[in-house]
Amino acid sequence: MWNEFKAFAVKGNVIDLAVGVIIGGAFGKIVTSLVKDVLIPIIGLLMGGVNFSGLSIKIGEATLNYGLFIQSVVDFFIISFSIFLFIKGINRFKKKEEIAAAIDPKEVLLREIRDLLKEEKDLLRKNETS
Repeated sequence: MWNEFKAFAVKGNVIDLAVGVIIGGAFGKIVTSLVKDVLIPIIGLLMGGVNFSGLSIKIGEATLNYGLFIQSVVDFFIISFSIFLFIKGINRFKKKEEIAAAIDPKEVLLREIRDLLKEEKDLLRKNETS
């Protein structure tokens, strides 16, 4: 059982996933800092000096911190958009690879030979009928 687990854990996909999770966590911290420390204060200034982190409503004993929720929503959109752009770039690269792989040089050569033979055959027929 240990050997099976070791074989599974060392496979490329599992290691790639682990690296992705670690990088994603670090990226999430960077985006959170960007939103919290740069974007939200700028948006607050543009909206007349609103401090989003302090926006809350007190209902009885409960406090609804909707300013923090707004920060989290902005975080989400930035991370989502970044991931979208990253995936879009990867897909564009994959399409180019697929197109390059789909064009087999031997097949292209065979098609050219076929076309030349067809042209020659058509010319011979044309000369025979003239």
